[in-house]
Amino acid sequence: MDFETVIRTTGAVREFLPEPVPDEVLYQILDQARFAPSGGNRQGWRIVVVRDRAVRKRLAEIATEPFRLYLAQVAAGEAPWNTINPSKVTPEDVARTRVDFPLLLNLDDLQKVPTLLLLAVDLSVVASIDQHLPRIGVISGASVYPFAWSILLAARNLGYGGVLATFIAPGEAEIRDMVGLPPNFAVCGMIPLGRPVKQVTKLKRKRVEEFASWDRYDGAPVVPGG
Repeated sequence: MDFETVIRTTGAVREFLPEPVPDEVLYQILDQARFAPSGGNRQGWRIVVVRDRAVRKRLAEIATEPFRLYLAQVAAGEAPWNTINPSKVTPEDVARTRVDFPLLLNLDDLQKVPTLLLLAVDLSVVASIDQHLPRIGVISGASVYPFAWSILLAARNLGYGGVLATFIAPGEAEIRDMVGLPPNFAVCGMIPLGRPVKQVTKLKRKRVEEFASWDRYDGAPVVPGG
């Protein structure tokens, strides 16, 4: 595909055809994604390709409760899991929320995806420049999530698709033990990959004028020709 097609059609894919991702295709995807940028070019990312069905099942179980809270907060009109506005959702609200979503609809879904990648990053090599600010740190992600996005772009270019799912993060300690990650590694998410049931051809996104402005947050919107 040409670059514009890839960048404009790489959406979140959660439903896959029942066909494997050949090892040589997976290698090609990762071989292309490895050129993603990272702080100091330290490339602290790590991929574990999870084939063990028991581990996949447990990953789905770990992800379900954080996702249940996410859905309950969305239903309440909140921005889920944000660290700024306190949630008014109660434990009872969460308990009543049904998890009805591809990949987490039932525990078999994650076991059946053609390829499942577990993504982690070595915190001993990333530059967490915002570590002393009085808020949740975000800068460390700059050294791993461009790599995740490059995986999805490379997959799309070859006719495959996937999605970055981060709901497993609260279970980091258990996951680290399950797959043998050293203690200095943080779990960043999982990426299921496969041939999409439906190939996306159009995505809905905000226009440039809605998120970019000149000089200030409240400055004039960026438009062609200034």
